[in-house]
Amino acid sequence: MDFSWSDEQLEFKRSVAEFAQRELNHGMVERDKEGKFSRENWQKCADFGILGLSFPEEFGGSELDILTTMLTMEGMGYGSRDNGLSFALNAQMWSVQHPILTVGTEEQKQKYLPRLISGEIIGAHGMTEPDSGSDAYSLRTRYEKVDGGYCLNGTKMFVTSAPICDIAVVFATKDPKLGMWGITAFIVEMGTPGFSVSRDIEKMGLRTSPTGELVLEDCFIPEENLLGREGGGAKIFAHSMEWERSCILGSHLGAMEFQLEKCVQYARDRKQGGQPIGKYQSISNRIADMKVRLETARNLLYKVAWLKSQKKTATMEAAMAKLYISESYVASSLDAIRILGGYGYMTEFEIERDLRDAMGGTIYSGTSDIQRNIISRLLGL
Repeated sequence: MDFSWSDEQLEFKRSVAEFAQRELNHGMVERDKEGKFSRENWQKCADFGILGLSFPEEFGGSELDILTTMLTMEGMGYGSRDNGLSFALNAQMWSVQHPILTVGTEEQKQKYLPRLISGEIIGAHGMTEPDSGSDAYSLRTRYEKVDGGYCLNGTKMFVTSAPICDIAVVFATKDPKLGMWGITAFIVEMGTPGFSVSRDIEKMGLRTSPTGELVLEDCFIPEENLLGREGGGAKIFAHSMEWERSCILGSHLGAMEFQLEKCVQYARDRKQGGQPIGKYQSISNRIADMKVRLETARNLLYKVAWLKSQKKTATMEAAMAKLYISESYVASSLDAIRILGGYGYMTEFEIERDLRDAMGGTIYSGTSDIQRNIISRLLGL
């Protein structure tokens, strides 16, 4: 593996970081307090090309390789203080756009991908249910074959972008007894009779990314909106999660790098007892730990990207990266608050928000304990 980035790749990262710093951070404290999603900033990201980074040019994308895409999203995490926006962008790219690209029909690709990538429409991904979270394949949302299509009934919980979505990739089962083999994916358009958002759910962190419930009540889905084949939904979901777990973490790396730089600068400037606080080992050791976490996280994630670029399976590596990076982001966020003391605890200084946002990473796209289960299972335990 060679992680010597080309000048072009580094330029992608730099340009995205500068764009994010310039365009996406205005009024962030207020938007976080209000839990306000910025459609304007979403469109700015789409216009800049974020939503099309690794997608084919024919659909409006830039067709970047996975390594460059991950590095670019690292730049996004470094430049943007809006972790919720970065999260929502990643969620759409890897759990909505990517499944349509990989298993969708040509008609589905032409109908949805250009509009998703351009920002014209927003997509959501409905798998989790009120009674089915980490046990993802124990779905209660049911579908049955009817004339001309399918009838769906059920509820999806904790759906990113549900309150603002125009389409959703929804998973349902033909028969719960079939387990993963009975799961099928569908593309459902907002405005379809029987399809609705029941509520907007307020969160601890990532507050600028709307979250809600999707309800399907005798919802008719035409046959052309079947995504992939019947019974193929579990494979689609697993493939999407491997990509999402990998790529969403690039933004975490950028945020951790920004966090580290801010702590180093503060430790140099802040004086107590007649010297910079960075001279005290209780401060410098925490900063050293933050640096070790960041570089270890980078190596784990870059390995995942390299394996994906070689068309190799990265299930184990993606699980290790998801586990380590999400937990490291929490640990470094706690260290940042301790280093800045009272300033770190105050909302206006935008340090405590990182901790609230980081906690979400230990839950979404598979909890930390689920990643441990994946790792141990692949080790034969």
